[in-house]
Order: sequence, then structure tokens, then C-alpha cells
Amino acid sequence: MDRFRIVYKWNSIRVWYDRKSKNALFEKLFKVVMKLLLVIDVGNTNTVLGVYHNGDLNYHWRIETSRHKTEDEFGMAIRSLFDYVGLMFDQIEGIIISSVVPPMMFALERMCEKYFHITPQIVGPGMKTGLNIMCDNPKEVGADRIVNAVAAIHLYGAPLIVVDFGTATTYCYINEQKQYMGGAIAPGITISTEALYTRAAKLPRIEIVRPDHIVGKNTISAMQSGILYGYVGQVEGIVKRMKQQAKQTPKVIATGGLSTLIGNESDCIDIVDPFLTLKGLQLIYERNRVGVL
Repeated sequence: MDRFRIVYKWNSIRVWYDRKSKNALFEKLFKVVMKLLLVIDVGNTNTVLGVYHNGDLNYHWRIETSRHKTEDEFGMAIRSLFDYVGLMFDQIEGIIISSVVPPMMFALERMCEKYFHITPQIVGPGMKTGLNIMCDNPKEVGADRIVNAVAAIHLYGAPLIVVDFGTATTYCYINEQKQYMGGAIAPGITISTEALYTRAAKLPRIEIVRPDHIVGKNTISAMQSGILYGYVGQVEGIVKRMKQQAKQTPKVIATGGLSTLIGNESDCIDIVDPFLTLKGLQLIYERNRVGVL
């Protein structure tokens, strides 16, 4: 197409921008209106990206985590995502990253500087999170758990139990004083399923979905039943024991890629928030930024 039109809504004003337009006023207006924040959450299995404008999550993507990508490969991957929705690199004013995969950070930081001309904020020691961590060694607490806790406290108050269904399933307890007290870590649903496939010769690789019946009539449905309801039982058991130690009854928040599936089957989960981590990154960026987004 010779002309590519991008339409945005800002303060009830619709702005049409033509990439081939030479109108300097339009160029200036477009860049002032659309100052965006890119948030990146690097997990062991998936990397989730989001774009915020004025505190609203406008776009989000989930891609496979790769420890071997170069800064150029990361840059081209993000460019393809941006092109699909009509975004440009120079619209991004800030970037914040949380990661539980240290080997990826060098390439990601280089990518941000090379393609966005931005030094990203990295969630870690020294950042202003507002979270009081009461663990034996606060530096051991993963960036994803910190970010989740910050978002959950801001959105839902305290006390809380935050359950994140990722490569590992993590349980975080925040007391009524909004202090991060610690939690539990268990193998994630996906890696447990893979373990069955790789270690049991006759068991196939399966899709993690809700089976039609709790009693499976074939190998696949029996595995799906065992995996899903086994994890529902795990969640309810751990949450029950955490609640027994709490002075006040905590609200239970679930997040992560499989949070909706488990949340629909468990009676103990109060709220499912799939974008809790991205929301936490946006909040932490706001607490550490210089200038105005």
C-alpha cells in the first residue's frame, strides 16, 4: 500500500498520521501525543512485552524466551510486533525490564540502547519499589515476584497471596502491613507435564486443557485430568495452609499464562489478573522515572 494510516485516540481527539506526510506540525503532534512505555518481563519459558500509554496497557505480546538471541535479533522481533500494530521505535520514551534469566540481559540492554536509544530500567536491588521484603536474604527474591507483589498491593490491598503460574509456580504471602513475608515455590505445570513425557516411555506429550471428565477414558484425558486437578489440589492445599498462618484472611490473586485455566477450577482463587506483572512494571517505572511520561 502507498499510504499507511495509523489512528489513535488521545483525550477524545482522533489523530490521523500518514507516514509519508511531510507536515512538520503533524510529525511534532504525533510524537508528543504518543509517548509510550515499553515493559518487558523475561521468564524462563516466555517473554511478555507490553506497551503503556497514560497508564493504560494498549498492546501486549507473548514470545518464546531465547537465551541465544543477539541484540539485533531481539530488535527485529520487536520491530515485527510493532509494525503489525503501527507503532514506531521513536514513540517509546521509557523501557523497564524484569528478568529471571540473567544470560539474556546483556543482549536486551544492548538492544534497547541500539534501537530505542534508551537505557532501560532493570528491576533489581536499588530500585524504588515501595516493597518491604522480610525474607532472610531479600536479594534472593526474584524480580517477577517483587513486581507481582507491587502490583497486587497497589490494586487489591493487603493481606494477599499471589500465585504465579509460570515455569515454576510461585506463592507469595503479603501480610496486613503490606510486608512481603516470603512464600513457596513448586514445579510449574508445563515442566511437570514435560517430565511425564520425557521420563515415562509410553506417555505422550499433551495439551494442558480441561478434560471432559475427571475420570479419564484414555491415556491423554487421564493425563490431562491428573495434571489439571493435581495442580488445583496443590494450589488449594498451599493456600489453605498459608491462610492458617495469617492473622487476617488474605485475598488470593492468580496470574501467569495458565492462571485462567486453574482459576476457573479452583474455589480458593478470588481474582485472576493475567497482566499483573506488566502492571507492576509500569508502577515501578513510575516510581523511578525522571521527568514526565
